[in-house]
Amino acid sequence: MTEYKRKNVWQNLTTDEEKELENLSKDYMNFLDVAKTERLDCSEIVRYAKENGYVDIEEKIKDGKLQAGDKVYAINKNKAVAMFHIGSEDFSKGLSIVGGHIDSPRLDLKPVPLKEDNGIAYLKTHYYGGVKKYHWTNIPLALHGVVFTKDGEKIDISIGEREDEPVFFISELLIHLSKELLTKAAKDVVTGEQLSIIVGNRPLKNEDDNPVKKNILKILNDKYNIEEEDFITAELEVVPAGKSREVGFDRSMIAAHGHDDRVCSYAALRALLDIKETKKTLVGLFVDKEEIGSVGATGMTSQFFENTLLELMNLKEAVNLVTFKRALKNSKVLSADVTLADDPNFPDATESQNAAQLSHGVALTKYTGSGGKGGSNDANAEYLSEVRIAFNKEKVIYQTGELGKIDQGGGGTIAYILAEYGMDVVDCGTPVISMHAPIELISKADFYSTFTAYKAFYKNI
Repeated sequence: MTEYKRKNVWQNLTTDEEKELENLSKDYMNFLDVAKTERLDCSEIVRYAKENGYVDIEEKIKDGKLQAGDKVYAINKNKAVAMFHIGSEDFSKGLSIVGGHIDSPRLDLKPVPLKEDNGIAYLKTHYYGGVKKYHWTNIPLALHGVVFTKDGEKIDISIGEREDEPVFFISELLIHLSKELLTKAAKDVVTGEQLSIIVGNRPLKNEDDNPVKKNILKILNDKYNIEEEDFITAELEVVPAGKSREVGFDRSMIAAHGHDDRVCSYAALRALLDIKETKKTLVGLFVDKEEIGSVGATGMTSQFFENTLLELMNLKEAVNLVTFKRALKNSKVLSADVTLADDPNFPDATESQNAAQLSHGVALTKYTGSGGKGGSNDANAEYLSEVRIAFNKEKVIYQTGELGKIDQGGGGTIAYILAEYGMDVVDCGTPVISMHAPIELISKADFYSTFTAYKAFYKNI
C-alpha cells in the first residue's frame, strides 16, 4: 500500500528547471511592477500577445478569414482580454480554456473625493473587494488610473511608484491613545470612511477658504490639466507603492501586491505563449471584477466571452445555435485562481491535511464555496482524473487544496460561471499566504508549478 504524500517542488527540480524557475520569477516580478491595476494588466497582456504573433480580432473580422494556427486577441473595455490560439479541430469539439482574473483588492477614489479638514487635504476612497481595512493604514500608497477632462481628453495617471515621486498615506491612531481602540473588534478598528488618503498639507498663499485643497487643485491643473469636476469622469485606484521583492535569505518567495490573481493569470499567459501547434483551440481568459462577484460589463458574467467566440466561429466555420452550444458544452477549463497556503502562524483556520502547503506545487481544488460547499463549482471525478493524468504525464508537481476549515469562512472563483455552460471546470492555482492583504506572499516554486500545470493542460486536454 502506498500512502499519498505531497512532493516539495524545490527537492524535485533539475538544474535546468531551477534556472527556468528563476527566469520566469524575474519576468513575473517585472510584470507585477508594471501591471498594478486591471487596466495596466490588460495593456501588458496585449503587449505580450502582439510580440508573440497575436492580432486584434477586429483585423480578422475585416479580413473575413480565420484558419488553424491563427492567434487572436480581443479586448473588453481595456479591463479584460481573451486570447485564442486557433486549432485545427472545429470549435464545436470544444476549447481548452485557462481562465483567471486580473483585478485585485484595492481602494478606489470616490466620484467627489477631494476635501480639506483641519489643514490636511484628503482623497476619499471606497474599498474594492474583501479587505481588512486596518491593513491599508500606515503604508506608502500609489495612485493609478485615468481621468477624462470636460473636453473628453484622456489623461493617464501614475504617481508614487518612482523613487523621485511622492507617495500617499492613510493615518491610524497612535498607540499612546489607543486604550479604547484596542478593545474593538478588528473589523471596527478602521471604518470604510476613514480610508481617506492624505495628499497634502501646504496651503495656497493668500487663500483663507480651503487653502490646502486649492493648492492641490492648482498642482493637478498645472501638471495634468485636471479640474475638480474631472474626478467625476475618472477611474483612479490606490495600491501599495513600490516594487515586488524576493523574500527570505534563500530568495525562495515573492512578496508583492496583487498575487491574487495576477500570479495565475501571468502563468497562464506564459504557458499559452509557449504552445506552438494545437488541434484544439486554446484560450487564455483574463477577466475583471472577480473580487466583487464577477459582475458588470467586464466581469465573467458579461457576454464578452460568448460574443467573441461567436465572432471567431463565424469566421472559421458554419455556425448556428447548436454548434455554438456544442463548443461551450464540450470545452474544458482550469479556473486559474489562487488558494490559501497553510500558515503555521494560524493553525486554527485550516485543516492541514487538506490545505495546500507552501512550495508543494500548484493546488488542484475540487470545490470552493463556504459551509456545505455553498456557491461552489464541485468538479466531477471523471474530469479530475483527466487533469490528473495530464499532470502526471508532464511530471507536474501538484497537490490538493481547500479554502480553510469547513465552517471557518470560504470564497469563490469564476469556476461556477463557466460551469453554467456545461463545461468541465476545476479550480487550479497558486497557494498564497496573507491573501487579500496589501502585500501577499507566494513561493517561486509554486508559481513555477502553476506555469507547468497550465502548459500540461494546454498540451493534453
